[in-house]
Amino acid sequence: MSSSSVNLKSVPGRLTSSYSEVQASRLDVSLPLPSVLKSSFSVVDGPKSSAAGNPEEIAKLFPNLFGQPSAVLNPGGSSVLSKDTSLKIGVVLSGGQAPGGHNVISGIFDYLQHRTSGSTVYGFKGGPAGIMKGKYVELSAEFVYPYRNQGGFDMIASGRDKIETPEQFKQAEETAKTLDLDGLVVIGGDDSNTNACLLAEHFRGKNIKTRVIGCPKTIDGDLKSKEVPVSFGFDTACKLYSEMIGNVMTDARSTGKYYHFVRLMGRAASHITLECALETHPNVTIIGEEVAAKKQTLKSVTDYITDIICKRAELGFNYGVILIPEGLIDFIPEVQQLIAELNEILAHDVVDEAGVWKKKLQSQSHELFEFLPPTIQEQLLLERDPHGNVQVAKIETEKMLLQMVETELDKRKQEGKYKRDFLGKTHFFGYEGRCGLPTNFDANYCYALGFGAGALLHSGKTGLISSVGNLAAPVEQWTVGGTALTALMDVERRHGKFKPVIKKAMVELEGAPFKKFASFRDEWALKNRYVNPGPIQFLGPAANAINNTLLLELGAQA
Repeated sequence: MSSSSVNLKSVPGRLTSSYSEVQASRLDVSLPLPSVLKSSFSVVDGPKSSAAGNPEEIAKLFPNLFGQPSAVLNPGGSSVLSKDTSLKIGVVLSGGQAPGGHNVISGIFDYLQHRTSGSTVYGFKGGPAGIMKGKYVELSAEFVYPYRNQGGFDMIASGRDKIETPEQFKQAEETAKTLDLDGLVVIGGDDSNTNACLLAEHFRGKNIKTRVIGCPKTIDGDLKSKEVPVSFGFDTACKLYSEMIGNVMTDARSTGKYYHFVRLMGRAASHITLECALETHPNVTIIGEEVAAKKQTLKSVTDYITDIICKRAELGFNYGVILIPEGLIDFIPEVQQLIAELNEILAHDVVDEAGVWKKKLQSQSHELFEFLPPTIQEQLLLERDPHGNVQVAKIETEKMLLQMVETELDKRKQEGKYKRDFLGKTHFFGYEGRCGLPTNFDANYCYALGFGAGALLHSGKTGLISSVGNLAAPVEQWTVGGTALTALMDVERRHGKFKPVIKKAMVELEGAPFKKFASFRDEWALKNRYVNPGPIQFLGPAANAINNTLLLELGAQA
């Protein structure tokens, strides 16, 4: 393995000479740090930790890490870290992109520059595959500079590979030994941080000195707990989507004749959809977790949207904006049942044009299938993944709901219950939000996460996720520490074995953000309370405003 390690040329992939005025203005902004990171500090352990669920099973899976305490940085103290230490630290971006990743790397780099002597940072190229293949670049001040306060993951690029087989762990082990790594920072979501914890457990079990620290990344907002209040990128993505939703609202109001069906990224939880609703006040917002809790059907969701369109028509409004979470289909039990039956039938039978195969569907599933628009029927039958299953993520839910609402409105028109002409437009806002210029909040939060990760590795910690708290306060008052990754874990049964997972945090229907939304949605449905938040590309002296979701959650905790 060591013979195949590749130290790629340390030349940035970006030229600042081609930057816009906005990009260039962000490069030299001096970011504020929590006061605990500005002077000497000590790292203090908390009480012994447990797990989010099934602690006995987590203890078996992580015999070397389970129970270890979380840690917090306190000013001064007796165990102040030495500046004479020289460390070799690796950093890897794992999974999908999120605004602010470059600032995490900048924070790690700056911590080592300011708080240690002669340290080296290696950036593994292309995600975890870079660790396994030994592909890396040695980071320098000149290499990092063009990426400061910029969006994207292109400094070292990301990937979705996982280190999970014995051979892959062996490859990671060899890379760690070849580079003499003291530590590794894994910047990723729930799966990536589970992987980081498995790697930390493996290294400790093998008595390898490389320590592993995670950082919470995902625009979906579903990697969070009391100790990890928010994942980075969520704030920026929501504000970017909200600007576009605001523009669409202004267009709807200006033309007076279109309903815009907007699907928003977020494969599992509906956090993005909820936050964008709180920022923009659309006429209809579907929250997947509420659909599941109320056991709503596709028809009841369609009727809910159609009822509001009809009421608005009576008030003279023939336009509106409807927000739909990407993962909606996963929350509707009858759709899940239909997909399971289709997977089974298509694995063993040919779909004949006469439709004889439909007789194998249960009556409820058959009824639902016939209720779906023809284009969606085709997607369900034709789009398969390598395992032969329906590719749910490829189903364009916004187009499906638009067509179903059109059908229902036609029916009501014939019954004399709807007298207007309906025109719908569909949008999917997803990739536009993953690599935007980070907001003030994400820029500062990510820099603090990186600095904190550096401090945790400097103090010899492993198996923790960098945690920055008290986020409603000014940056100087933020708290910094590390949360035991095993404390966030539960297990799932897969292929007859228990697998550790960091449970996704779903929208809480009893939580402050949803309750605020629920208290206003009836008013927003019929009255046009549209808000256009506008562009967010500033950085510097402007207020460190945080998103509604986080503000409400922190307020409720206080």
